[in-house]
Amino acid sequence: MAALAAGVLTLAGCGGGGDGDSGSGSGPGGLSVPKLDKATAVGAGEGSVNVVSWAGYVEDGSTDKSVDWVTGFEQETGCQVNNKIAGTSDEMVALMKTGEYDVVSASGDASLRLIYGGDVAPVNTDLISNYKDVFEALKNKTWNSVDGQPYGVPHGRGANLLMYRTDVVTPAPTSWGAVFDPASPHKGKITAYDSPIYIADAALYLMKTKPELNIKNPYALDDTQFQAAVDLLKQQNELIGEYWSDYTKEVQAFKAGNSVLGTTWQVIANLTKADKAPVEVVLPTEGATGWSDTWMISAKAKHPNCAYLWMNHIISPKANAGVAEWFGEAPSNKLSCAETKDANHCDTFHAEDEAYFDQVWYWTTPLAQCLDGRTDVTCKDYSAWTQAWTTVKG
Repeated sequence: MAALAAGVLTLAGCGGGGDGDSGSGSGPGGLSVPKLDKATAVGAGEGSVNVVSWAGYVEDGSTDKSVDWVTGFEQETGCQVNNKIAGTSDEMVALMKTGEYDVVSASGDASLRLIYGGDVAPVNTDLISNYKDVFEALKNKTWNSVDGQPYGVPHGRGANLLMYRTDVVTPAPTSWGAVFDPASPHKGKITAYDSPIYIADAALYLMKTKPELNIKNPYALDDTQFQAAVDLLKQQNELIGEYWSDYTKEVQAFKAGNSVLGTTWQVIANLTKADKAPVEVVLPTEGATGWSDTWMISAKAKHPNCAYLWMNHIISPKANAGVAEWFGEAPSNKLSCAETKDANHCDTFHAEDEAYFDQVWYWTTPLAQCLDGRTDVTCKDYSAWTQAWTTVKG
């Protein structure tokens, strides 16, 4: 809980942007980013780089000796990789605020907190040769850039899908309504992702089914819109058997039949199928939330050269392919699809299917300054989302 509390950040006032009513910056509601210089050159490595990452993003062969995209980097650059695995986005933010880490693989529900908090620096992508091969659809997005200035390099992406057991759930669901139906015959065996950012899933469903709420962006919710999403989730809570955040536990829950319907990732579906459990996934008609993680450099990086060398390495075709296959996601480098061991990996994860990802609302940090451009209302920021999530779970 200490890490959670430390990681929750209200952005009002950060970076000189004021409280969102009187700021003159170009961000949402006039929010400004702190003035920080970006690197102009990359010199010799400093001997080490301190990394904060999601599990599975920085593998050196110690988990599986055949899975290693770290050792070669260390030998080539002389930069020893010291990796700290974070369990949540809030923990990532808290760790980066210590100033002890050089780079982080931030998800969209953390990246804006880091940018507007002045914890990460703008990135000079001219110094990252592999950046040119990153899918254009992942560049210059609201969660990784401000005014066309990148604050990191895209890592990979995926959608939060609807998974169901085909031997229990019939007919096959096509809508998120299946997990919000108060009369569901699957009460007690529905599952949902355990994070405040899951509020966006309810908002997305309401955006499509309750047009009178006028939700335009599931991460930009005013008081009325936010309360409607929270109320829907509290109603859904009666249906939930268990919330999940550890994907291995969700695999076991679907295999055992304790969960039969709920949100998931493609990799979870693949692992569950590999264990012979009868499951399928669907991208529902309403679309889905999803993630596009970003490698970012600390504004206080003690090893900036090694940090830049790492960011270039981790999105190189071979390393990016290795991570994408190990973690189970679409790679960010378009050349990675020729490097995956499974020739079908990019097809399975829709890496080159922009029409598929056009239906995905990538995780983005909710701000008081509405991300949908409204300036006549205040939206609920991430701290409010965090507080509300505790009331949803009861």
